Amino acid sequence: MQSPFKSRFFSFRIIFVLAVFVLLLAAGWYWTRPQPVAVMVSQVGRGTVEATVANTRAGTVKACRRARLAPPAGGQIARLLVHEGERVSAGQVLLELWHDDLAAQEKLAREQLNSAQARIHEACTVADEAGRAAVRMRQLKERGFISEEGLDQSVSAAKARRASCEAMRAEAGQARQRIAVARANLDRIQLRAPFAGIVAEVTGELGEYTTPSPPGIPTPPAIDLIDDSCLYVSAPIDEVDAPNVLVGGEGRITLDAMSGRHFAGKVRRIAPYVLDLEKQARTVEVEVQFDNPAETKSLLVGYSADVEIVYTSRPDVLRIPTAALLEGNRVLVIRDGMAEARQIQLGLSNWEYSEVTAGLSEGEQIITSLDREGVKSGAHVSAEMAGAKKTVP
Repeated sequence: MQSPFKSRFFSFRIIFVLAVFVLLLAAGWYWTRPQPVAVMVSQVGRGTVEATVANTRAGTVKACRRARLAPPAGGQIARLLVHEGERVSAGQVLLELWHDDLAAQEKLAREQLNSAQARIHEACTVADEAGRAAVRMRQLKERGFISEEGLDQSVSAAKARRASCEAMRAEAGQARQRIAVARANLDRIQLRAPFAGIVAEVTGELGEYTTPSPPGIPTPPAIDLIDDSCLYVSAPIDEVDAPNVLVGGEGRITLDAMSGRHFAGKVRRIAPYVLDLEKQARTVEVEVQFDNPAETKSLLVGYSADVEIVYTSRPDVLRIPTAALLEGNRVLVIRDGMAEARQIQLGLSNWEYSEVTAGLSEGEQIITSLDREGVKSGAHVSAEMAGAKKTVP
């Protein structure tokens, strides 16, 4: 017969083994349980959602006025009066060609004018005297002192002298025209700034020969002048979006060279035709001008840029980040520490925010880091907001 002591000892051993077994099972579950996936979340809130149109390819910052200048006539560069990066005023002489021959022609024309004016004085003085003599001869004829023939001779002589005077005046006029022609030729050897701006590029050096471009044969300009006081972005818009763009519409400009900055602008021009390039989508060129010229002082012509043109806006609506959307207008909502897929209905949408018309409530948390491994419906998650990590219960 088994003693009571041995019976109790055997019962304690069974209980101990069972307790150890349970603890081992609990430890195994604890160490092998799936770890929650760390996700970025956003809270459903209210705000403004805009319907926008964006460019299909990178746009370019351009100047409202840019002139690639060359002298009206070809010749050898005698004076180069500006350098690259220099600011110039309207009408300022930028360069001059060799023009000694034209200067000599102008000097000769002026001397011819001086000579003609001296002959005018002489011829017209003689004409005036002949006219007075004819008047006296007429008076004498009336008194019977001279014959009709004598009067005719005097009158004819006066007319001849007057004609000679007028001929000298005409000759002086021709001399003035020769001076004007010489002056115009001299102006052709000077290259002047048509507007105030900055010299972007100078092609040519002192002593080199420069010439304007013949028709159909482009040649480098002597001077590239940019008016950087007015800048705009020229960007292609898909033909499907073009009907939503209107002149005067508001737009936002972003630059690759200035990440994080936005510039306000307005649509200033829409091309009147669709650009059809081989192997490219059909687009319409749109120009968006910067609203505040003071903000563009540090910008360079030629920067790559993107434009976003607003054509509809709805304030104070329920919205979520567009990055949180899954295919089929679904989002992952955090509920009881798990990701739950939910179907929603959308209104206006752009690359940043989307309007929610049904399916979500204000204050709910949705997952935005959809590209992280393990993020799917049914997964245990821990939320990260504003850089701080917290586990959602």
